[in-house]
Amino acid sequence: MSSPFLKLRSGIEGKLDVPTDLAKDLPRIQIMGNEEISIENHEGIVGFEKDKVEVKIKKGKVIINGVNLEILFMGGETLTIGGKFRSVVYEEGNKKNED
Repeated sequence: MSSPFLKLRSGIEGKLDVPTDLAKDLPRIQIMGNEEISIENHEGIVGFEKDKVEVKIKKGKVIINGVNLEILFMGGETLTIGGKFRSVVYEEGNKKNED
């Protein structure tokens, strides 16, 4: 059963032509080859090592594994990471359990 707020938000999305990621508060992830990844609408970096970066998102985290990982840009809700990526994992989880 969905709440009245979710029904209202869903109806507004279609009528205002709002991008789905913004309307549903999802991260936007752009990967350029295996050398650069940008994540918008994130909630901060949870862990950072040269071979692994964990980025908190609304409903879990994004885990980036690779070599020589580095932060190229961080501003507002946008994060860009460079290096050689081996894998990108979208891990869903309950936000309350992660805090």
